[in-house]
Amino acid sequence: MPDDRRARQRTGAGVGLLLTLTLAAVLLTALPRDHHGEGGGTCTARTVREWSPDARLTDSFAAYGDDETRTDDWTGGDGTHSVRLPDGRVLWLFSDTYLGRVYAPPNPVGESYAWRDTAAPLVRNSAVVMRDGHPQLTLPAPLFPDPGPNAWRWPVAARVEPRSPGSAESVVRVLLWTRTAGPYPWIYGVPAATEVATLSLPDLRVESIVRVFGQELVQDPSQRVQFGTSSVVVGDWTYVFGGNDAQAAARPTSSAYVARVPVGRLGEPGAWEFWDGSAWSARAGPRPVLGDGQHTGVGSAFSVVRDGGTYVLFTMAAGSPGLTTVTSYWACSPAGPWHGPTRSFSPPLPPGQVAAYNPQAHPELGDGDRLVLSYDVNWLDATAISAALNLSRNVSLYRPRFVTLRLGPPPR
Repeated sequence: MPDDRRARQRTGAGVGLLLTLTLAAVLLTALPRDHHGEGGGTCTARTVREWSPDARLTDSFAAYGDDETRTDDWTGGDGTHSVRLPDGRVLWLFSDTYLGRVYAPPNPVGESYAWRDTAAPLVRNSAVVMRDGHPQLTLPAPLFPDPGPNAWRWPVAARVEPRSPGSAESVVRVLLWTRTAGPYPWIYGVPAATEVATLSLPDLRVESIVRVFGQELVQDPSQRVQFGTSSVVVGDWTYVFGGNDAQAAARPTSSAYVARVPVGRLGEPGAWEFWDGSAWSARAGPRPVLGDGQHTGVGSAFSVVRDGGTYVLFTMAAGSPGLTTVTSYWACSPAGPWHGPTRSFSPPLPPGQVAAYNPQAHPELGDGDRLVLSYDVNWLDATAISAALNLSRNVSLYRPRFVTLRLGPPPR
């Protein structure tokens, strides 16, 4: 705004013009408008218009976890990322995973819950193959070996892409978060690096694991960024989203970041470019694209999809009591500006002191009109003893749940 001296020099017409331009700028900033997003297509404001529980998918994982045909397969886990394979199968990737046997109710304290023994095997990651809408097979777990003592790998987003740009052979590329054990409040581990694993097709054999973004030199663990919570392919680029752990206890006030990689080159560290606040750069450190630490922000795990020319981001709502509410943001470019939060909703939760987290979109399961979204459920008191006891006495507390939703313009 001009200072008083300059303002007094304006003519009446000049003041009127200034006010008109100012008002127009405010309206252009405040009101959504149609324009083309990055990658083409018309970009308009988007929000969740309708949603409903998806009992079919939720029940399919519950039935698979309870099946006693095998005792070395998945019975519960979180993370819940998926990718459709060229032959129609869907590969599901999970972080910390329980294996072993599930027992029919009642549990040892007389409650009507299916349960597992507290000594049941727990591995740091797993992969489940689904065919025709039903989980059928757990690959030997852990699929991705620990990188060292007191360190582990959590799989996040995955993509089927050419082995190299232009290649006729496809592979699965899986982004991995490496973490190391740390003191409280780092109960979920200290972020260390982002890696990319290459899996062969169709046998899903791990061929290689390559580090693409190390963070050990960042002294403050809360500012370390890990990429791969979600990815979107637009044209010749794969946009890879990530976040920091600004709140180690997973409250959704972290910041979102974005990188891009040419399609076919996810496993090449030198091919990665990061949004530095004004441009894509292979050298400068990434800068946040969303999150003010209070009223806007993301959980360390969130999901992004593209609806027409609009990018839509799903996360747990910042400051939501007990981690129960999913909200969304929208943008015309992966780098923003991101608008929101928009309409929120609270998906069903089982009774008890539980939390919802890690909302993940699964576009390959939708019908073109409705989007499938999963969310993970865990005991809210995450101390090791409390969590182990409660997740064992009621196995349904540590399995993904699903909703289907419809996106549309915000109501006027």
